[in-house]
Amino acid sequence: MATTTALAVNPVESRSRRGPTALAGFLAAFARDRQALVGAVIITIAGGAALAAPLISPWDPLTSGATERLAPIGTAGHLLGTDEQGRDILSRLIWGGRASLLVGILPTVTAAVVALGLGLLAGYVGGLLDHVIMRVLDVFFAFPLVLLAIAIVGVIGPGMQNQMFALAVVLVPYSTRVVRTATLSVKPLEFVEGARALGAGFWRVMSRHVLPSALTPIVVSITFGIPAAIFTEAALSFIGVGINPPTPSWGQMVGENQQFLRPYWHLCVFPSIAIAVTMLSFTFFGDGVRDALDPKL
Repeated sequence: MATTTALAVNPVESRSRRGPTALAGFLAAFARDRQALVGAVIITIAGGAALAAPLISPWDPLTSGATERLAPIGTAGHLLGTDEQGRDILSRLIWGGRASLLVGILPTVTAAVVALGLGLLAGYVGGLLDHVIMRVLDVFFAFPLVLLAIAIVGVIGPGMQNQMFALAVVLVPYSTRVVRTATLSVKPLEFVEGARALGAGFWRVMSRHVLPSALTPIVVSITFGIPAAIFTEAALSFIGVGINPPTPSWGQMVGENQQFLRPYWHLCVFPSIAIAVTMLSFTFFGDGVRDALDPKL
């Protein structure tokens, strides 16, 4: 019995009991990655600006000014100039960040929650259930992510809510595969077998022993899924099937002003830079989280 009890000890659960020590180790490992720190700082600034948009935005992003159309950079009152309708570019960048980050983060987290359940069931139960879940998800892998999102939005119609639904749907297969792989690697280990031998039920084994081992890959999956969602949102808004105007988003700003790229390059360049920097920041942040959580590193 003593041997069985020893085998039933979950190393993930044992690490979690150390609490502050494990957190301190993670933070120390994360702090050693300078790129991850830079990414975290930029994400914090972008998120803070999006949340404080009503307070820091110098102008209403929807207000047009007939006498201030296509104002250049540095114009008095308009630091980054104005667009064809006289709307302040800086204000639209700030408010567009709120829309782009919301559409990037919320569908990714939603997809991760759904994928967590599907991946745990597919990996732990196995058999016919695993076969059905994975074969259905394989259908989604047959299409490029952006193309599938465009197809879904084309069926249900444009708009922020529909766009978030489409992004959540297309991201579920990728996160599910990650969780399933982690579950399959944990399922045959001694602490899981020991828990079952001691009479632990299905839900207890899943929640106390299998789930903690799947949390690390799903957290990493979220950090890498957000830049993919931001890029897809920008692509959808660029072609006009994303967020409905006049609500600003970075992709929509690029799409609306592409005809002015040569004479008024700043109309497209600034939102493009915002998209690129935000995506890189989440990527660097995700690299840092993955490395800090990896016991091999």
